[in-house]
Parts: sequence; C-alpha cells; structure tokens
Amino acid sequence: MAQDCAAVLQPLTRHINTRDLLLLSRGFSETYRDLAQQSNQHFLATPVTALPTGRETGTFLAIDVGGTNLRVGFVKLLGEAGEQNGDSNSTSRHHVPDRPSKIHRFHERAWPIEEHLKMDQADDLFTWIGDCIAAVVRDALDDASLHIEHLDDIPMGITFSFPMKQNAISQATLMPMGKGFGITSDLDLGKMLLAGYARHCAKAPTSNGHISPQKATLLSLPKLRIAAITNDTVATYASLAYSIKVSSNSRVVMGLVVGTGTNATVPMTVDSLGSFKTHFLDLPAGTSPQNAKVVVNTEWSVCGTERPLKKLQVPTIWDAELDRACDAPGFQPVEYMTAGRYLGELVRLVLVQLIPEHCGGTKEDLPPAMLQRNSLSTKFLATVVALADDNELSRSLQELYPMRSAGFAWTRERMALLRAVAAAVQVRSAALVAAMIVGLLARAGEVHLDDSETDANTTAASQTSTEAEQLLVVAHTGGVILQYPGYLEECEKWIDTLLSAGSRKNASKKVVLGEAKDGGVIGAAVLAGMFAETK
Repeated sequence: MAQDCAAVLQPLTRHINTRDLLLLSRGFSETYRDLAQQSNQHFLATPVTALPTGRETGTFLAIDVGGTNLRVGFVKLLGEAGEQNGDSNSTSRHHVPDRPSKIHRFHERAWPIEEHLKMDQADDLFTWIGDCIAAVVRDALDDASLHIEHLDDIPMGITFSFPMKQNAISQATLMPMGKGFGITSDLDLGKMLLAGYARHCAKAPTSNGHISPQKATLLSLPKLRIAAITNDTVATYASLAYSIKVSSNSRVVMGLVVGTGTNATVPMTVDSLGSFKTHFLDLPAGTSPQNAKVVVNTEWSVCGTERPLKKLQVPTIWDAELDRACDAPGFQPVEYMTAGRYLGELVRLVLVQLIPEHCGGTKEDLPPAMLQRNSLSTKFLATVVALADDNELSRSLQELYPMRSAGFAWTRERMALLRAVAAAVQVRSAALVAAMIVGLLARAGEVHLDDSETDANTTAASQTSTEAEQLLVVAHTGGVILQYPGYLEECEKWIDTLLSAGSRKNASKKVVLGEAKDGGVIGAAVLAGMFAETK
C-alpha cells in the first residue's frame, strides 16, 4: 500500500526535492522584487521603521481580529524592569526564549467569529467586536492594578489579520479580506471599531430615579484611543523583537503567520519599494532611501505571488478544483495550497477521487457528508489523523462521516490512504512555506541565493569561512505551524537545506523559527507602546 500511495500522490510530492524547491526560492525572490516595485496589493510599506527597544512600558488594551477568533485583553509592558528576573537570552535551534516577566496579561478573553459575521454587513461585525471589547473593559474596571477607572480614554493596539493600507500607525484602510470574509473593502478600520464600541460610552439615564449614579458610572465605559493598528505578521514580528535582545550576531529578521491564512513581514530598504508606496514616510534628516528601512507587509499569498509555482507546474488538479470552489477564486492561490483554512478541504478533494479509484467502490458509495465542501477540517487532520491509532481514527471517521450504506467502511487500506494524503499535503505546505521564507530573506538581503546551481558550487569557500555565525530569527505564530505535528520541523529542515544549497555564502547563517505565541495580542500592545512614546 505504501508504494501505491507514493505513486498516486506523486502530483502532490514530485516537487518536494532540493532542486525544485531551490528553483522556487529563486523564483519567489525575483517575483517579490517585481511586486515590491510595481504592485499596489503586495509589499505594502507600513508606518513602522524601527524595532521596539524593549524599554517600552505602559498598559494597553490589545485587540486581535483573526481569521477564526477575536481576542481582547489588557497587556502591561514592563520594559527593562521586567528583565531583572527574566530568563537567560540563550537561543537554541528550536526555541527562542519568551520572557513572560516583561509582559503581564490581564482579563483576556477569546471568541470564535461566527460565519454570519463574516458576510457583507460590516456594521454587524464591528458592533459585535465592540460588544466583546466592552465586556473586557467592564471586567477590568474593578482591577485596581490596571488604573483605568479614572482614564478619559484607554490606549489601544489593534491587530487585524487582513490586507490593509496605512499612511499612519493609528489609521488603516481595509483591502479585500479573504479567509472566508465577504466584507467590502475601503473601510476605515479604526473608525469602524470605535463606532462599534461607542454605544457603551453613553451615559445611562439617571432622571426620575430610574437608575442610581453608581450604576450609571458602571454602564458608562471609558472611551478608547487608537495608538496603533497593524496586521498579524507585523505584530508577531514586534512581539518577539520586544522579548529578546538584539546582539551583533542575533536578531529578529521576519514575522511569519501560518494559521487560518499565511503571510509574512520583513524590513526592506525604502528604495526597494515603488515610490508610490513610500510617499508618506517621514525619514530622518540625512537618511537616504538606500539605507533607510521600513517594515513591509508582503501579502505573499495574494494573486501574483504564485508565478514561480505555475512556472514549475506545482498546482495539481485538486488545487484547481479547490480554487474554483472558493469564495474568491484566484484571489489567494498560494494560501489555498498552504494555509489552515484550506488544507483539510484539499485532503477531502483528493480522497473523494482516490478512494474509489484505489480502494474499491464508487463515488456514490462514499458517506454523503464526505461529499460536502469543507467537511474535513485541518484541525481534524492535526489532532486525529496525525495522532490517533487505527481504532480511534476509525471511530472518529464514523462520527464525522456516517455511513450511507453497509457498502462502505473505513478499512485499514482507506485509513492508510487518508494518512498518506494528509501527510503529503502537510509536507508540501511546509516545504513551500520554507521556499517562500528563503526567497523573501534573500530579497531582503539577509541570506544569499546564487543565480544558478553552478554559481552555488563555484563560490569561493574563503568567502564563507571567516564570518562569525549569524542567528536570523523568524518570529512565527499560527495554528498550523504551532500545532500541526511535524509541520515546524519539516519547514526547518527545508530552510536549512535551501540555505546550504542556495549559496556557500550562507555557511555562517542559521535561520531559527522562533515561536511568538499570541503575537497578535502582544504585538498590538508593543506597537501601541512604541508609538505612544513618540506622541
């Protein structure tokens, strides 16, 4: 069965080798160069031109609007005071230390974003978000340690995990969203969020004895003041940069999210971006665009970035089928091949074809639920298919996909095919993300990719042996890369392989995937702290 699986899954796995992935990395790097100069949908300059110092302090309300969940809470930044009892700053291959003593989190709550809120009524979504924020603020009013009860307004950082354009850190305009959201673009995010919360700031009536002054005060919540709006990758990048110290041979170079969707952020020189993207930047006097850097939101999954994949014919018939059935066909082709919202559906599409072809029966014999779009989740793949024994997997599949008739059963052969398909889709996703990481770091000038295999083999060894090792940290978060068994290790393996194969100049460089768990919440507060200090 193993040999049969390998053969039938070749369309998914045939490019998972050093040669093809290196071609993809080079292709991605070239594509990113062109998009940075020309595209108004990719490589968007943000107002962030510096890393946090680690000395930022203050208490901030943090909101993280993701593709699946909303999280709201208070974050207290302790700055250097929190380092006195902090962990050591050692960094290993698999772990970049978090310093919880630098950050205290209070009254944090999370809510799933229901499907009906993702549709085209923006007012409904932001009113619901405002209600959730109000619930957290109301809980926090009794917490004397936060000192918010006498504030005229509460400083707030917002992470929004969707494409946006910004000319100022406290303002953002929504672009087409993806991730199953159908809300129209060109919305002023800050204005919409404040409007959704505003009704909780109104004074309750006190005339005619209807309500006590004490109760009126309780119902009238403090106003909010937006200190920073950012996207999830920039927040992830900032959160880890705040928590670890920069040294001469170790620094955070990139923010990465692989969860419901995927995206990345990286600092780039201003002159590498089209001038129409950077006109709002206020560079320090005497700083040239060749030397000044700005944090860039790549939107690396939006249409246009898939050019190297198409050139190498990586997309399969199943990818094409998934794309056609999406809410926005062709909008995020790279995301459809790599992100958590889609991996489960891709596995389902493969199984619907391959089970009848290779395990007997017909498509009509399959459980009816198995023919329903999005009936197989990536979470099920990660928590059940990847971990359960055959008996447990069989029981779970029977619950997920009740039988149409006695003619179908989850035999060991069919479960083996399911595991093989899930593994192939997972490995391909991790390998493609690794190729994208290396391509992006090369475009940012952090690593090298020689123009060809010949160049890589003939680069003088003397160029690689004299430099001290540089540790380049990629701050990462997201359910897929954090929770899917084996995903992180697969991605790290291919990053190492591609760096080594890409150029001998990379011999002194080590790319580390550093966990920035809850980076959306923490990063929102860190950026609020950075920009609150500049006002």
